[in-house]
Amino acid sequence: MRRSAIVFAILLTAAVVWPQVDKLPPKRPQPTPEKVVEEHIAALNACDWNRMMAQYDDDIEFWSKDGGRVAGRAAIGDMFRKALQPPSGGGQCGMKMNVERMVRVGDTVNLMWRMEAPFFAEPYRGAEAFETRKGLLVLQVTTWDPSAIKMKK
Repeated sequence: MRRSAIVFAILLTAAVVWPQVDKLPPKRPQPTPEKVVEEHIAALNACDWNRMMAQYDDDIEFWSKDGGRVAGRAAIGDMFRKALQPPSGGGQCGMKMNVERMVRVGDTVNLMWRMEAPFFAEPYRGAEAFETRKGLLVLQVTTWDPSAIKMKK
């Protein structure tokens, strides 16, 4: 009987603590579509997962140039949890996104950007479209392709 009480206590503790490990931060809408994208870039450049996830709405979708699709805030959180790791952990933390051109069309902000990092052999360029709604991101379309980055040897 005592053993089952211990097992129950462990399971109860796990049920209470476990969801908080993967808990997403509260959403923090921005006042304009441009501010949403500026916050995204600042969070990305700072490798700040909590700050980045605060700008995604629940029905967010991320579309990549190869036809890949990641849908939902939790799935996007998992994707960025990996991407915001240091290079030794398989991520790109330490890179900096520099906006070369920004054009807003309605609630969509389109960017041409350049990524630079001490571990890149050369800058990496791409483009992105950020669809916003009520101060949050709801769709991100990107040309980002980590396999195309030329890394230093």
